Amino acid sequence: MKIESAKLRASAKGLEECPSSNLPEFAFIGRSNVGKSSLINALTECKELAHTSSKPGKTQRINLFTVNDSWTLVDLPGYGYAKLSREKQGEFNREVSAYLTERENLKQVMLLVDSQIEPQGGDLSFALWLQECGVPYSVVFTKTDRGSDSKTANHSGQFRAELEAYGLEPNKIFMSSAKTKKGRGQILQWIEQQLPKKPKKKKGTAINLKWMK
Repeated sequence: MKIESAKLRASAKGLEECPSSNLPEFAFIGRSNVGKSSLINALTECKELAHTSSKPGKTQRINLFTVNDSWTLVDLPGYGYAKLSREKQGEFNREVSAYLTERENLKQVMLLVDSQIEPQGGDLSFALWLQECGVPYSVVFTKTDRGSDSKTANHSGQFRAELEAYGLEPNKIFMSSAKTKKGRGQILQWIEQQLPKKPKKKKGTAINLKWMK
């Protein structure tokens, strides 16, 4: 898939503020500081599409980006942002949960997992919740450039084993790096395969005008 355009369509507080759309949506979510914004910018090749920050929890709204006028990339707030009050965290989680379980044109959730740390209970719990709710999801390991290949393989292998132990079955598993763009082609190609097929244009036939003579 060649990215020809990517633009912000809406920044919503919750599901009710999300504009109606018939475009398929692919939502990206993960723990705070998982590298979500950097990956989104790498996928779209737009350096400032999603705002990156050294401080976790930068994204606090549901941001919808229209890509190629054919699908929507949804940047969801990360979970595990400790600096929000408990009341705000509860509201935060309810709004995201409502979007994930009630948005009719949500095609896939891309669950981002940091490949440089051991499996986290929050990531596994979230994957379990998605599966129990019947929400289709895939796992994207991030930051594969930041450690040795053996470390990355060890942590991702542990996470896969935990998924299997809990009976969790993501649709796909990707390895990615926002810095080297590893996995970019595979992720975009897979998304493209999920999009509705465009009808082929029928070739026009030459019209015989001899009868007019």
